[in-house]
Amino acid sequence: MSLPRIQRGLVRVLFAYDIGLSIQLDRCSRYVKGLQADERIKHKGHAPQYFQFDPSPLHVVQDIEPIAIGAHVSAGSVEITLFDFGGVSVAYTLPFAGEFEDLIRLSADLASSEVFRTDSRERVTNLLELVREAVDKPGVADLDEDYLVFQIDSFAEDVPLSDLHTLHAPSIARLLRSERDPLSDQEITDALASRVSFGTRDVALLDWNAALLIDREPDDVLAVLEFANLQLLEMRFLDAQLDKALDRAYESSNAPRVWLNLRMTGAARKEFARVAQRKVDSAILFERVSNAIKMLGDQYLARVYRQVSGRYRMSEWNTGILRKLDTIESIYQKVHDDSAGSRMEVLEGIVILLIAIDIVIAILVGH
Repeated sequence: MSLPRIQRGLVRVLFAYDIGLSIQLDRCSRYVKGLQADERIKHKGHAPQYFQFDPSPLHVVQDIEPIAIGAHVSAGSVEITLFDFGGVSVAYTLPFAGEFEDLIRLSADLASSEVFRTDSRERVTNLLELVREAVDKPGVADLDEDYLVFQIDSFAEDVPLSDLHTLHAPSIARLLRSERDPLSDQEITDALASRVSFGTRDVALLDWNAALLIDREPDDVLAVLEFANLQLLEMRFLDAQLDKALDRAYESSNAPRVWLNLRMTGAARKEFARVAQRKVDSAILFERVSNAIKMLGDQYLARVYRQVSGRYRMSEWNTGILRKLDTIESIYQKVHDDSAGSRMEVLEGIVILLIAIDIVIAILVGH
């Protein structure tokens, strides 16, 4: 049984980038017109206001030439959001109305196309040139992270929400996995494993690369999904940076020593200083990303965040990053201890030599 025709819907194409260690958001408004605090988290029901970004990211809408993807064309604007930990999110919107199979084909086309990635990277690069003075250690990282959000406002016929993950599960799974061909039962079950609802008329089906929202007021969920996508990028970026730091720490720990093994060579010392600085930068970024959003108060949004974090295996990324930070610290401490031990041995030798000289002098003077 196929799903009814979609009367009105939107496809949001999200891209996340890292442009520096941190951004002084209060200075960015001097360089970019239209920047304002992003207050999209409005909360459902009577939830308290604890669930917020700290500090609030900055949001700007830029006019663009509509971008075509197959038979579909994006809206004439793009949304760019800046976060204080150096992350930037770019969001495109494609209005959609038509058969559900057409939406699945659009999902597959978006997954294989580079047109939005190319455009978004160029916009982020241009943005960085404007706000460079407000960015610590500016530079657009090679990594990026994309995510698709399918928002359906209405079908031509009423569809019980429970049917989406039961009767219509094969079609929904193909949409979330951007697959034109039928999927196995295992793949369908996995694609629809995470769903969250607040009331009887809304549902969020969350997968690792896309989400389907049936919701009249989706802005709060969209903000959480956008942040989670950016957080995943930062975890990948941190992991890659720490891999490089580990390699360099290992090389530096095996660097030759001179001057009676008293100290490392100048090149090795400089390299270890760079490794230590990268470790500090990574630890700071990790804390900023982890604490960027307050997770208390709104239980519904907290559930959304936990579900999408689970799809991203965020806890495993966190564990791996903390382990690598500890490993770098242990290597650094070992080299420091070895150097300190070498210095003590040399000092002890000097003391013994001085005592021996003193004894020899005393004997010679006595004669």
